Amino acid sequence: MSKSNRGRYFEDFRIGEVITHATPRTLTEADAALNIALTGTRYALFCADTFAQDCGLAQAPIDPLLVFHVVFGKSVPDISLNAVANLGYAEGKFLLPVYPGDTLHAVSEVLGLKQNSNAKTGVVTVRTTGVNQISEPVLSYVRWVMVNKRDENAPVENAPPTTPAPFVPANQLLLPPELDLSAYDAVLAGSPHYFEDYKPGEKIDHLDGVTVEEAEHQLATRLYQNTARVHFDAIAQSSSRFGKRLIYGGVAISLARALAFNGLGNAAYMLAINGGRHVNPLFAGDTLYAWSEVLEVADLGPAGALRLRLVATKNRPCADFPGKNEAGEYDPAVVLDFDYWAAIAKRI
Repeated sequence: MSKSNRGRYFEDFRIGEVITHATPRTLTEADAALNIALTGTRYALFCADTFAQDCGLAQAPIDPLLVFHVVFGKSVPDISLNAVANLGYAEGKFLLPVYPGDTLHAVSEVLGLKQNSNAKTGVVTVRTTGVNQISEPVLSYVRWVMVNKRDENAPVENAPPTTPAPFVPANQLLLPPELDLSAYDAVLAGSPHYFEDYKPGEKIDHLDGVTVEEAEHQLATRLYQNTARVHFDAIAQSSSRFGKRLIYGGVAISLARALAFNGLGNAAYMLAINGGRHVNPLFAGDTLYAWSEVLEVADLGPAGALRLRLVATKNRPCADFPGKNEAGEYDPAVVLDFDYWAAIAKRI
């Protein structure tokens, strides 16, 4: 009998099952630097200890999106190694800041199982929690993923999950407890726009584009220790429906979020992931563009919060803001539709 792990198939999951994922990961300043190299992110809060300390933090925290990708990567061997597609996210909450030197591990609970009508695949819904070295939860989110069956005739447990909340309410957002933006330096942050300058319904074209390179997306996905075969095995993917490797959706999120600095440079700290869809596949050689829509604003006291819809497109600049048509169908250029909350300094 082989000792190798082939990953779980749809029929291997059970409702209520709690899965502890392997390989805890200590995040370091080197990880943060490599994340900058791979994404080009420029949010000052994550780039300079001095800037973070002026904002009340002990040092520059790890970018919450890097935390998300690392926690997500822990779950891949147990949840989505045999996935057809990662379908979406919801109810994501960043609960505590993570600093260089912190060690993360991840645990997932199976919330729902629903076999597809073709009996070849099914949708698995899990809640994954990232925990630090002193057992404090730092991140929690729900995701659903389409997973292959090993045997089409295998009996399965069908128990669709409760529909997730459409977004995290503002009164559930958690600012880092030590955050103090009273001395916030917008000049060093690179943007003159504060919380009061953004209004619901406003759309921001981030203007810049970035071409996705094969080597860079491979490095980024390995940084997160995401082992999903669709991102790495070129021979296996040559016979897939796309005929080549897919870019991990988290790479698209981080690149689009880095582009969003142009227009949202003071909205650095991500507080929640309300929802997200990888609408169309992204491949090496595609050029990514992004735009944002302000969906909601909330005053959290020490800071403001913007609920933002981040849309990324491939090979099509966003001057005309492609999104959905009147029938609710996405433009073929759209690769990402991502809804999140971010903290932003208020004008004192």
